[in-house]
Amino acid sequence: MNLLDRLLAATRLALVAITVFAAAPAVADNYPSRPITVIVPFAAGGPTDVVARIVTSHMAQTLGQKMVIENIVGAGGTTATTRAARAANDGYTLIVGHMGTHAAAVPLYSRLAYDPQTDFEPVGLLAGTPIMILARKDFPAKDLEQFIAYVQANTEKLNAAHAGVGSVSHASGELLNSILGIRPTGVPFNGTGPAMDALVSGQVDYMCDQIVNAVPPVKNGSIKAYAIATPQRNPSLPDVPTTAEAGLPAFQVQAWNAIFAPKGTAPAVIGTLNAAASKALDDDHVRKQLLDLGSVIPARAERSPEALAGLVRSEIARWTPVLTQNMH
Repeated sequence: MNLLDRLLAATRLALVAITVFAAAPAVADNYPSRPITVIVPFAAGGPTDVVARIVTSHMAQTLGQKMVIENIVGAGGTTATTRAARAANDGYTLIVGHMGTHAAAVPLYSRLAYDPQTDFEPVGLLAGTPIMILARKDFPAKDLEQFIAYVQANTEKLNAAHAGVGSVSHASGELLNSILGIRPTGVPFNGTGPAMDALVSGQVDYMCDQIVNAVPPVKNGSIKAYAIATPQRNPSLPDVPTTAEAGLPAFQVQAWNAIFAPKGTAPAVIGTLNAAASKALDDDHVRKQLLDLGSVIPARAERSPEALAGLVRSEIARWTPVLTQNMH
């Protein structure tokens, strides 16, 4: 090959390289150019759905594209999460996962079709959602001390609602059962929205649930709230004592909701989504909506993809021994 041929070949290679490297940012620069589907792994009206709709509504304004919520129910949220893991990694399919789908499901499903740590790109934490101990409005116990005594004495007669094996309500309920040494009959629903409806109507006896789902029925007196499983009382329900105040300090649980994208989604796309989510969490109207529901808004240091990846790791480590022990 003479000198001219070598120069021409080198030029062609350089042009190919420039084209390849130029193409990747172009996708991110144009992103998003069409509506984004946001999978919510539970029924409409539940805590994950409510948080997702509040935050993505503001994100859509920032991104200049619709963010369309798609509710997919089943198997404690794992059906939807599996679908999200297998979706195209182009930034147009996301999922709002949580403590159940991305942590508790690991020990509870022996054949889980996804790995929360390797099959997703963390985008950002949206909200913390404290857990409450709740019961039907005519449940005999007047406070947590009486509740504990009653459920321990009548465990074989009682049923506890949850949103499916691996859901937040199921995992936190199993933790409570483990601490109290009880085995009530579990009654699964396709989301905590339907589970709460059953509690309000008196079809089930009690449940552990995220505060986002509980504030309206507690305030209007259609269910009882015995305690909130956080170190401090929540401003949205200031009269509800903490579990420590009420005599059960071992029960400390706060769930969370976060956005994830399929593995391999471009870093620039993740960055764009994370910035839009963080901007939403700084908006006064969004903050008021979340705080009124009892949510805990993450500090800026807790909103990064790296921080979310660390949270998933720590939550899997926390829930695996608790749920493995209690399911056998």
